[in-house]
Amino acid sequence: MKDNTKNTPAKAVEENGERSVRRDIYDWMQCIVVAIIACVLLFSFFVRLVDVVGESMHPTLENGDKIIVSNLFYEPKQGDIVVFRKDEYRDQPLVKRIIAVEGQTVSIDFDLGIVYVDGEPLDEPYVAEPTYESYDFGGEITVDEGCVFVMGDNRNQSTDSRYSVIGCVDKRCIMGKVYFTIFPLKSFGSVYS
Repeated sequence: MKDNTKNTPAKAVEENGERSVRRDIYDWMQCIVVAIIACVLLFSFFVRLVDVVGESMHPTLENGDKIIVSNLFYEPKQGDIVVFRKDEYRDQPLVKRIIAVEGQTVSIDFDLGIVYVDGEPLDEPYVAEPTYESYDFGGEITVDEGCVFVMGDNRNQSTDSRYSVIGCVDKRCIMGKVYFTIFPLKSFGSVYS
């Protein structure tokens, strides 16, 4: 039996509309999948999202801040805020500021609260208060080759290179430099070293 019904213009428009909607949905799904893959690759190989734990970087960073860290083409330098691992101390990454790099000497006048690098006092507008706590810091030290000396900005509430359990940090333990705070939104933006 022959079908005598012909495609009317309205029916053709309807079929084209359905195909157009399917094509749009397919395009959107494809874009979402590509975006997810790009994010996975980005966060797997180029940047990391790290939580700040504790008050050692107050006022620069606060407990609970979420920060973006990258080690892509990164060479540690004095003043940078970095994230590193010290598994013998704790499982969570630590966030500190690099005070000195290999070959530099660090000394601290705990009576005046002043940190010296290579005999020069540091200008540290970012610290919460002067450095009065010595912990088990033994005096002037020269930073070992391939290492950095780190301290928190909240100097009297920070477990850092002044403790022998942390000491000078091997550059291979550094996960990367802190570039941005993304949460909470009030703190969103670049982190200045």
